[in-house]
Amino acid sequence: EFLAPAMRFFSIGLDQLWVKGLLVVILLALIAAGKETRRGALYALISWPIANGVTDLFKHLLPTLRPCNDPAMVPESFLRIGATLSAGTASAHSANMMAVATAFLLTLRGFGVSWLILAILVGISRIYNGVHYPWQVALGWAIGALAASTAVFIGRRMEAQWLRRRAPGLPDDA
Repeated sequence: EFLAPAMRFFSIGLDQLWVKGLLVVILLALIAAGKETRRGALYALISWPIANGVTDLFKHLLPTLRPCNDPAMVPESFLRIGATLSAGTASAHSANMMAVATAFLLTLRGFGVSWLILAILVGISRIYNGVHYPWQVALGWAIGALAASTAVFIGRRMEAQWLRRRAPGLPDDA
């Protein structure tokens, strides 16, 4: 039980306005700090809503119960935060944080490690608090990592193409 307050924060912290505000401030500071950090922050800002949208799509198309709503689990599950009636197919909290972590890992390396730890803690807290099964968190992590990896891959390809076109003396199709 000594973990309960920390796990509660990691689980529902993203739902609190001051936490969202802090994340936005961090991203804006990264954008203002320089070219490399700007790139990482922009990829995170692009990846986050994509990951969230994909998890919402999974929940809509393939709804599955959360542990706190599963009649087979009710005696065993221990709900530590407010109940929800939405589908639990893929953890959006886990996906969103993993999208940011992956974007930072692929662009800012070391800075991304702290975000990866945060993403892992958020996912574990969703399981600990009884609102997701482990496979739902793992699916959320996979969706977040895929969203960010795709955004970074496409962004780098677009940037390389743009730079080739702008390079003096090179033909447009080089």
